[in-house]
Amino acid sequence: MTLWNRRLVVKSLSAVLCLAVLSSCGFRRKKYENPISKDTQQPDKVLFDKAVRDLEKNKFEVARLTLQTLINTYDTSEFLAKAKLAIADSWFREGGSHGLAQAEAEYKDFILFYPTLEESAEAQEKVCMIHYKQMEKPDRDVTHALRAEDECRQLLVQFPNSKYAPQAQQLLRNIQEVLAEGEFRVGFFYHHKGSHPAASNRLQSMVDSFPLYSRGDEALWMLGDSYGQMGPRFRDKAGQAYSRIVKDYPLSPLSDEAKTKLKEMEIDVPEPDPVAVARMKYETENRTKKGTMSGAMGIFRKSPDTTQAAKSGNPSMQRSQPTIPASVPLPAAGAGVTDVTISTPGADSALETQPDARANPPKPEEKKADAAESAPAAAASSTATGQQPLPTNRQLNQKQKKQPKKSKK
Repeated sequence: MTLWNRRLVVKSLSAVLCLAVLSSCGFRRKKYENPISKDTQQPDKVLFDKAVRDLEKNKFEVARLTLQTLINTYDTSEFLAKAKLAIADSWFREGGSHGLAQAEAEYKDFILFYPTLEESAEAQEKVCMIHYKQMEKPDRDVTHALRAEDECRQLLVQFPNSKYAPQAQQLLRNIQEVLAEGEFRVGFFYHHKGSHPAASNRLQSMVDSFPLYSRGDEALWMLGDSYGQMGPRFRDKAGQAYSRIVKDYPLSPLSDEAKTKLKEMEIDVPEPDPVAVARMKYETENRTKKGTMSGAMGIFRKSPDTTQAAKSGNPSMQRSQPTIPASVPLPAAGAGVTDVTISTPGADSALETQPDARANPPKPEEKKADAAESAPAAAASSTATGQQPLPTNRQLNQKQKKQPKKSKK
């Protein structure tokens, strides 16, 4: 190779490298998704086209000034809706926390003013993506995940026939996978700590709210074990958890162990659901495979991993609500206060006829005597009813279970 050819090759490689650097730095033009296809030279159309060119060159402030001029000058233009949507798109493209907040406000205004246009579904999809892109890992703040869940659900409710509905449905599956993973980790922590009432409360709410969670069989297994550790009064709830593994996760490795548990508890073993069998086969065949470097680089990413999210099935359309733990006793039918009213006591009420209890407070000796008399009665009534003490989250060790030594005076 001659010296001239070597210099030519070096210059060509330098040019290619410069183009790659420039394109990676943002100088590559990204085509605008919603241009006006009408071929006309109307002044408002000319302004819109100029704003689109500035938008594609990342001149966002100039593009917004041009679009605002169009809106203020031609208030009866047929391109007002397009101009308002383009302003929102400019904020969305600019990005950043401030830009995304402005974009969300503009998209919401567009949906409010033009709810029947086809672009309103696109605006709602962009609002969902604003929070979806800001989601964090399951063990961190879930504010954006909850907002993204609400916005994607709103798209499916308000625009069910839109072309963006299938994408929103998949986004909702991904979001609920992240939320369920966070609840699963908390339940896992409580279960291995021995706080079975807290673990059962978290896991029960999670499996009921997120039926498409990829590790639902493991959650049900821990749920059944937690109920089993809480005493015989929760035997039915433990059996229900094991039965759901056999019925809803028939291809799971835990299915055979759940059948063994049900036989030991003398509970009927249910038949596997054919729909669940087909769904698990589909998920196994279509699950996204992780890349070679995804595991190593995952610790440096802020966004969560959604490769294990379901690819089929209808996501939950109800937001998860706090539940009452199963260990909390419910009031009997007709017992307790069901309504609170305010009224003025009459002349014949107990407040007027009975003496003031504060005038003659009981003596300390009388309090001790009353407590000593009431303790055996309470123990006898508990023994007569056959109720066992309710489980608690606090687990005592061997040293704490021993009676404390009396201090020498």
